[in-house]
Amino acid sequence: MSFARRVAALIDAFRPAEGPPPQTLAAFLRWALHGAWPVLFLAAALSALAGGLEVVSAYILGRVVDAAAASDPATYIAENWLLLTAFAAFFVLVRPLSFGLFSLANNVMVVPNIAPLALSRLNRWTMGQSVTFFDNDFAGRIAQKQMQTARAMANVTSEVINAVSFALASLLGSVILLSAIDGRLALVLAVWLFGYFALIRFFVPRVRARSKARAGARAMVSGQVVDTLTNIKTVKLFAHADHEDRAALDSMKIYRNRAIDFGSISALFRFALMVTAGILPVLLIGGALWAWSLGQATPGAIAAAGAVSIRISQMTGWISMTLMGIYANIGEIEDGMRTLTPPHTLTDAPDATEMPRARGEIVFEDAGFAYGRRSGGIERINLHIAPGEKIGIVGASGAGKSTLVALLLRLYDVEAGRVLVDGYDLREVTQESLRRQIGMVTQETAMFNRSAFDNIVYGRPDASREEVEDAARAAEAHEFILGLRDHMGRTGYEAHLGERGVKLSGGQRQRIALARAFLKNAPILVLDEATSALDSEIEAQVQAALLRLMEGKTVLAIAHRLSTIAHMDRIILLHEGRIAEEGGHEALLELGGLYARYWNRQSGGFIRTDDDETRGNSPGEGVEAAQ
Repeated sequence: MSFARRVAALIDAFRPAEGPPPQTLAAFLRWALHGAWPVLFLAAALSALAGGLEVVSAYILGRVVDAAAASDPATYIAENWLLLTAFAAFFVLVRPLSFGLFSLANNVMVVPNIAPLALSRLNRWTMGQSVTFFDNDFAGRIAQKQMQTARAMANVTSEVINAVSFALASLLGSVILLSAIDGRLALVLAVWLFGYFALIRFFVPRVRARSKARAGARAMVSGQVVDTLTNIKTVKLFAHADHEDRAALDSMKIYRNRAIDFGSISALFRFALMVTAGILPVLLIGGALWAWSLGQATPGAIAAAGAVSIRISQMTGWISMTLMGIYANIGEIEDGMRTLTPPHTLTDAPDATEMPRARGEIVFEDAGFAYGRRSGGIERINLHIAPGEKIGIVGASGAGKSTLVALLLRLYDVEAGRVLVDGYDLREVTQESLRRQIGMVTQETAMFNRSAFDNIVYGRPDASREEVEDAARAAEAHEFILGLRDHMGRTGYEAHLGERGVKLSGGQRQRIALARAFLKNAPILVLDEATSALDSEIEAQVQAALLRLMEGKTVLAIAHRLSTIAHMDRIILLHEGRIAEEGGHEALLELGGLYARYWNRQSGGFIRTDDDETRGNSPGEGVEAAQ
């Protein structure tokens, strides 16, 4: 390991946070930077040392000038060689070494670590949010907020160390030096500093507020653009490029106006600070000259006061930009906090246990859930599913099918009653251990823009290459995977599948998802319209793989095409959030109720919706979209 990497390792950039993120700025910064503080204080001390040495350089310069003024030029060097040697050593060795250590601390220990430290903690917290959190926002906006907040935090930390510690040490040293020259000069500097900080106090809240508004507008642009690009095929199919362009331009106009507001206050702030900075050399050098004219100061004192005043004046411009940047970044951090720090609404109980591998018994006891509304979802569901039993779930849109499955996965908590797996109340076990018991295959298969291997091994990350390929064979996917090739020339299992698996056909995506489920080998299997979007030939292949996948598992299969679940052990028909009918396929047909009506009205196996009946469509014309 290189020296730089050993130094950087002094901060654990991926150390987990302690507890949830606080809602106030100071506490949030402490939470995000916890564990890094000793190194940050060390870096700040090295920065202060470098700042203090700037004053020492002015003091040494004054000593050299005074020695020159008091010596004969012919004997100056011989009489002052020790002073001149110290002068040279300071500027050639001491000062560069100090700045080198300060730069090493800031650029190796601090800057590369703070952004990953903050981002990893924010990302972990965000991933723990409920699905409702993500349903209520743009994915692109959330990602932008994470990156923006972590980057802003790294900038604030770096600049406080790089500039503020340096400047404060320089100012304190300058006050001490000027006090030694003439107390009145130190008083002048103190009065100037009062005016300088009053100016900052006036502008900083305005800079911060406008920065926050600019950050929010920028994140909205990002969210709008990502949302459009994610759905680019829909945009093209509906020929709505102009519509999306206008929507993007509207958000960009808002961002532009917020940026103009920020730019105008920034320019005014910069101008006011530069005027203030220009006053300081006039006051200090003028005061030193006046004291010299009265015989109360030496030429060296004038040189030292001049060096200090010019250095502070120059530093003022740098500090003004730095402070403006710091408070702009603080505005971005506060904006990110509003989005990223809400408490988790779906949490594990403090004494939650790890669920062992399930037998597969599922019980809904008077379960009710309406998404916080008065109606919708499910109501008073009582259902017992034995281990290994295969259940078909049918019903029109809004009947509660997907809600039932979401409660089993504990994506939501029941509002009434309870749900049990093998006798465990789902609220008493950890979410992760519960979801390890459940495999799921949906109509809209989730694919990562990663390799085919990575997408399959997601089912069980510790699986071997041989186990992945065996799962692919079981899912009828091995052969087509071997023929894959992406735009980078990667082939077979190493070929990347594109955004959401766009480079695959619907049937290929389904078989990748089935391979993932085979590899996971969970005791409970949920099928949500797993074959409804496939053509007949591909569906036959996938159905054969599904039958193999279902062996020995408890199965819940949501279907609109009733022929796909007619062979199930039992069929549950949901209507307006309640179980209206249940039984085997033949028994439900003989009952002559809703299930029989759905079956008789199907052509190609789709349930006809109430809207079709209202429009007077003939049987078979209504095709319901997958819930």
